[in-house]
Amino acid sequence: MITTDVAVVGGGIVGLSTAYQLLRRYPHVKVTILEKEKEICRHQTGRNSGVIHSGLYYRPGSIKADHCARGRETLIRFAVKHRIPHEICGKVLAATRVPELIHLDRIEQIGRANGLKGLKRIDNTQIREIEPHCHGIAGLFVPQTGIIDYEVVGRTLRREIENLGKKAGSDVLCGWEVRDLRREADGVILETGREPVRARFLIACAGLQSDRLAEKDGLAPDLRIVPFRGDYYELVPESEYRVRNLIYPVPDPDLPFLGVHFTRMIGGGVEAGPSAVFSFMREGYGRLDFSLRDTLESLAFRGTWRLFIRHWRYGLGEYSRAFSKKLFLKALKRLIPDLNACEIKPSRSGIRAQALNRRGELLDDFRIESTDHSIHVLNAPSPAATASLAIGDTIVDTASRRFDFSRRSMIKQGGF
Repeated sequence: MITTDVAVVGGGIVGLSTAYQLLRRYPHVKVTILEKEKEICRHQTGRNSGVIHSGLYYRPGSIKADHCARGRETLIRFAVKHRIPHEICGKVLAATRVPELIHLDRIEQIGRANGLKGLKRIDNTQIREIEPHCHGIAGLFVPQTGIIDYEVVGRTLRREIENLGKKAGSDVLCGWEVRDLRREADGVILETGREPVRARFLIACAGLQSDRLAEKDGLAPDLRIVPFRGDYYELVPESEYRVRNLIYPVPDPDLPFLGVHFTRMIGGGVEAGPSAVFSFMREGYGRLDFSLRDTLESLAFRGTWRLFIRHWRYGLGEYSRAFSKKLFLKALKRLIPDLNACEIKPSRSGIRAQALNRRGELLDDFRIESTDHSIHVLNAPSPAATASLAIGDTIVDTASRRFDFSRRSMIKQGGF
């Protein structure tokens, strides 16, 4: 049996950031990260678009807005310190229809309320000065948005964790799936596919499996992780000139996702997407991937059907685009009208671990719950990667109120 002071379940960027922030404060504490895949960052972290988000859309005063702002600055400092390639290039938010102008006004107000500086309202001519191939009747330039490779960030965090925790024996264990857990008087026992792990404190950053792990720990969260797959296209190399940086549409506040957009990648290339369709498998990245367990759990949840009923037209449109290059291209042509089918090709896909409540509402804010021996990250959608170091810092603050890391003994006080 392996023994450790703190077990962190999940080797994505939130779990890695949390372990890193914990060891920065308490390098003498033994931290063990348990990742079920053979390598870190195999799911959401390694399959996102690599955007450093500005915090433009998020409700002022929300956990998400606060952590995005703090996390963005911390992430940039981390990238500079460790020489991780990144660029703060800005993005264009382009309105292509008159009804979108009122939403553009609202988003600009939110951005200013969230402390974004340098937001600039731009007209059609100014849009084309920034993005010559983009069509829009009006737009918003957001200078704080950037690009980075979060897999590189994850690998750097892992290296720092191993260096900071070397003396205490901290480690990142890949291929260790937590299948069950039970509580003991002085902590928890985690049952894995290898050998048990005894931890005095548990921090669960399990992403697509977060609700299941919380239930095993005795929590009864009023939510369910319902997976949504996002399929991407990419511009062929000869057409990458069409996008200088990032081009986004104005999102409809009545719809659950942002819509397809163009993103220049820090390592080269331009992605277009993603779609957003209900997935029949939590970790299924192919269009036809299927898990009976995952499907039954999603469809047995009342909130799933309420979401379907509320947004069935939108959902059908997303499914159509997911299986039709022609329809996907039509959505992209709203932003770049002269884009042709021969200029895009299918690319990768990702799964968004989206928490849904029983009313059929997608939980917009981050959601973290805790017990006297554990902390569970239950909802951390975008911009969780941007905000990850700030999320980790908050989790460590919470853990410090419950566990005395200087004496390694439980403290029964406080709450999240």
